[in-house]
Amino acid sequence: MAQKTYTGIGVSEGVRIAKAYVYLHPVIDTSKDIAPSETDSEIARFQAGVKTAADEVDSLIAKSAEVLGKDKLGVLKGQKAILADPAYVPEIEKLIRNKNASAEKAVKQVTDQFVAIFAGMSNAYMKERAADVRDAGVRLLGILAGVKSGSLSEIDDQVILISDDLSPSDTIQLNQNFVLAFATEKGGKTAHTSIFAKSMGLPAVVGVPELLSEIKDGDTIILDGAQGICILNPDEETVKTYEAKYKKEQEQLAIFETFSKKQGVLSDGKRIIVAVNIGSAKDAAFGLTQGAEAVGLMRTELIFLSRESAPTEEEQFEEYKKIAESFKASQPGDVIIRTLDIGGDKEVKYLDIPKEENPFLGYRAIRLCLDRKELFLAQLRALLRASAFGKLKIMFPMISNYDELMDAKAVLAEAKAQLDAEQIAYDTDIKVGIMIEIPSAALMADVLAQEVDFFSIGTNDLVQYSLAVDRGNRKISYLYDYFNPAVIKLIGQVAKAAKPHNVLVGMCGGMAGDPLAVPLLVGLGLDELSMAAGAIAQTKYILSKLDLAACRALADSVADCKSPKDVRAIVTAFAEKYKLL
Repeated sequence: MAQKTYTGIGVSEGVRIAKAYVYLHPVIDTSKDIAPSETDSEIARFQAGVKTAADEVDSLIAKSAEVLGKDKLGVLKGQKAILADPAYVPEIEKLIRNKNASAEKAVKQVTDQFVAIFAGMSNAYMKERAADVRDAGVRLLGILAGVKSGSLSEIDDQVILISDDLSPSDTIQLNQNFVLAFATEKGGKTAHTSIFAKSMGLPAVVGVPELLSEIKDGDTIILDGAQGICILNPDEETVKTYEAKYKKEQEQLAIFETFSKKQGVLSDGKRIIVAVNIGSAKDAAFGLTQGAEAVGLMRTELIFLSRESAPTEEEQFEEYKKIAESFKASQPGDVIIRTLDIGGDKEVKYLDIPKEENPFLGYRAIRLCLDRKELFLAQLRALLRASAFGKLKIMFPMISNYDELMDAKAVLAEAKAQLDAEQIAYDTDIKVGIMIEIPSAALMADVLAQEVDFFSIGTNDLVQYSLAVDRGNRKISYLYDYFNPAVIKLIGQVAKAAKPHNVLVGMCGGMAGDPLAVPLLVGLGLDELSMAAGAIAQTKYILSKLDLAACRALADSVADCKSPKDVRAIVTAFAEKYKLL
């Protein structure tokens, strides 16, 4: 067969060449009904299956603790929550009792209904929960049908895994000594499986149409995670090209590694702080091994998820304290902790947040915290107490106007007063900043800069809000581009407004770790770049090749661009000139 290229979504970078291993989920008969006299025994069989499935997930969580951080394990806990959902399990039992459906038939019907409900939601987070429901259903069906699910973990030859879809628990079980990469027909960039692949450093391409139409076990496959392509039956010339690309990739990784423990410094001595984005103390520890100089963003909402009740002040304090202490010896070692950023897009039952048509524009983040003052005060007290053990900073998310900022600072002042009265130590000079992720905040940066110590630009949401693009909607994903000239202008305006007030400007969105964007961001005036741990070493390498004058000239050269395409062309030419890629 001639060479054929399949195009999908690259979610984890890397080039791999190997034989294909095609994995198809087992076909289970879900059409049978039962006799009315068998109802009670069938429900008992189903309930036993639910317990076994929950036990399996618990075991998987325990085995995966060393591979994934607390935030990623929360996804698996979410699958367990589906198995205990007050609607999901009772609805299956109702079908068995009232419709005489077999357990397998009832599980399939109810799972499909729930998947359709979540998949039809406009919110990206809720849409991705469809995969959790599907995963729970597949696990239940396998248990009920007596189908063993260990085939993936038993792969003992080096392969590229090809499948219609992989669940998070499928992905975790992959032995990376043998599974070199994977590609699936289904999936998106924000799917849990994609996030896990990135965390594991496993090259992956998802959302590849008709991937299984021609690929068979043993076919030679080239997978390029950066380009989002799979090449079936590559010819000799293509194999040589990608073998060279793989060799260069490995050589570059070795070079990048030598920069991981160095400071982020331009060739002319200009200092740029290279920080890490985290969700837990475990993530912080991993960031340090990768060369993080600080924490540019800790997402505290992860502490609040997958729980039956809100974390206590003491529980929060212990987590924040661990992170502050872990970076105490680093330079600069600052730990920026973002206060709770949660809304109707995340199901947190004990908070009883009302469902909304568009939760990203609704009751969330600082808006929720100012309304739930006791919740906010408990977190601020915990953060202040932890500041006595390291260089901790507090950051308020989703600030859209001056009054919100002043209200948040007033609650912080109240928390300080309480601790003073109780004679509890904290850093009395603790720095306070805000996320710049709403266009109104970017436009009012000169005013807001007078009330804070630092800005952190969250490009993920700034792009979404500025361009009116749902980043989880694949139909319009082509519009979601942080190289859009409008976004570049907003970033530049924020940096310019901050300087007269000596306000440090960082970035914690996805743009900060993009090799093409780094020189432009330096030229626009950013002081700190915070990213996924895996991008730190390469970013420090890139910074070492740059000088401030060249970066400023680059920023000037894109000032009059009219489209993202024009900006990309200029930053790509710059990267090629300075041999950054």
